[in-house]
Amino acid sequence: MDLMDLLDFKQKVFLVMGVANKKSIAWTIAQLLEKSSAHVIYSVRSEKRLESLKELLKDREVHVCDVENFEEIQNLAAVIGKKYSQLDGFVHSIAFGNYSEGFKPFHETKRIDFLQATTISCFSLVEIANELKHLLARNASVVTIGISSQVAAPAYGYMSPIKAALESVVRFLAKSFSKDSEVRFNCIKAGPLKTSASAGIPGSIDNYLYAEKMTLRKRAITAQEVANAALFLLSDLSSGINGQGIVVNAGMDFNYFDEELVQPN
Repeated sequence: MDLMDLLDFKQKVFLVMGVANKKSIAWTIAQLLEKSSAHVIYSVRSEKRLESLKELLKDREVHVCDVENFEEIQNLAAVIGKKYSQLDGFVHSIAFGNYSEGFKPFHETKRIDFLQATTISCFSLVEIANELKHLLARNASVVTIGISSQVAAPAYGYMSPIKAALESVVRFLAKSFSKDSEVRFNCIKAGPLKTSASAGIPGSIDNYLYAEKMTLRKRAITAQEVANAALFLLSDLSSGINGQGIVVNAGMDFNYFDEELVQPN
């Protein structure tokens, strides 16, 4: 049996939110879905972002939705609902942190920055799921992107506890939706990646190189590997997985005492 037949995405419809450029995890996931014969609806943050993606997205169906604005989430759900009777799931690959003032110790985090980042990166999943609930197939799958480590990485700042909250939200959504459906919510806890989003985090390159040394294979994970995991979670093959944080980081989360790190040359 062909792998694509095994995944069985033919005639299924998915919403993918968060494409920023061709290096985005969201774009890599969407490409796999399209190759698997699924129909993909795209959602991007702004008209400016849409303009920058014109060559990449071409004639695909794309909607603008700034999740910081609840009305735009409502409008997106309404527009999709007019065209489609059902969604088989959606991908929430959205995160934002304001680092415009550079790195600051966590205790100096501004309330406005923390709340904005929480709204966009975490609570938006709750609002999107609620607005799309009536459209989601009974056994639909929702996948969001988190981080693999619970360590207090100073350079990642306040985004680390927000991503931890995102993983908790996944569990609570899974429980809440279980009252009247079998919709699944899972979080991919990805290790450091080379993306445009991570490039905006102070010290991201140094952290990336260090994390690469912590992997068992001494090679960092790729967006493709994260997308592969997402494809599995979106498929019926993962029907028994719900409310989970799936770690994709090549073993770095338990390799703290690697010889290369303990005794550097």
